[in-house]
Amino acid sequence: MLPSTMKAVQQYVFGGPEVLRYEDAPLPQLQAGEVLVRVHAVGLNPPDWYLRDGYKMLPPEWQPEVAFPVILGTDISGVVDTVTDDVRDFAVGDEVYSMVRFPSGLAGGSRAYAQYVSVPAAELALKPKSISHAQAAAAPMSLLTAWQFMIELGHEIQNPLQPHQHAPVPLEDKTVVINGAAGGVGHFALQLAKWKGARVIAIGSGGHEAFLRSLGADEFIDYTKTAAEEVLRDVDLVIDAVGGPSSGRFLPTLKRGGALFPVFPLGFSGAEDAERLGVTVSTTQVRSSGAQLARLASLLDSGVVRVAIDSSFSLQDAAKAHERAARGHIRGKIVLSVIEQG
Repeated sequence: MLPSTMKAVQQYVFGGPEVLRYEDAPLPQLQAGEVLVRVHAVGLNPPDWYLRDGYKMLPPEWQPEVAFPVILGTDISGVVDTVTDDVRDFAVGDEVYSMVRFPSGLAGGSRAYAQYVSVPAAELALKPKSISHAQAAAAPMSLLTAWQFMIELGHEIQNPLQPHQHAPVPLEDKTVVINGAAGGVGHFALQLAKWKGARVIAIGSGGHEAFLRSLGADEFIDYTKTAAEEVLRDVDLVIDAVGGPSSGRFLPTLKRGGALFPVFPLGFSGAEDAERLGVTVSTTQVRSSGAQLARLASLLDSGVVRVAIDSSFSLQDAAKAHERAARGHIRGKIVLSVIEQG
């Protein structure tokens, strides 16, 4: 018999990490086509702190309406506790992982910082067997972002930020630059590019060089010592996992016919320069996909793609995890442990 309440991290106002409160919350009520997952671990992602502080980085007209209290988070790994009658692909006891309701849950509908989460079955996949719940929870948003940018978009929803649909480009025998290579999206993008046969140049701070070379980087640029845009030329693809207004500095590094994919595109203002140089600039919004996570599970199980965990905190210490995120220079992902186990 399930309890009527669970422990969760909620907030009642926008603000810094101090607004996060570990307390009792109602257990999720399942709708048709959903699965109740007992959460073992939660992966942190930038949209968590964007929502926590009220999406201040977005123009006011883009800021979603938020109803408090809010439970943050999208990425979970755990064990199926309950399934609705119409769910056929999952059973009680299955170990699973998911990016829950994204981007539909931008206003707080994903609710992952909790002991139990309701998940649409279409967004769920069996957890890779050879990795821990912590590693599995660390993967979904960042790995799906890299996959949908670089390998397979997996949907036909038009990106409102650009007139054309995003399309990945061939990677075999290409020179690919990953900016922000040590971070969540970056360290996965590096590994996917190598898997597809690319020559990869990783950009990061000096302390991350050995880590990035261990993931397969062919070359490394320490941005604290060298401005990458001053030394790079004839590149086929730049994955800018940092993004923002500075992405345009990579345009001159690309060969004609090359592409720049800024993961965070807001503030980019180099469209005219890109057209003049004959290069493509394209972005997309990562979307939940159980089917893609099922495919990625084989890469995680085989070790073709490895998950790096920067640090781990208990669920009740979510505020400390957000403080760690605010300090930057994250190597891989930050995770929350909900149930103590490997």
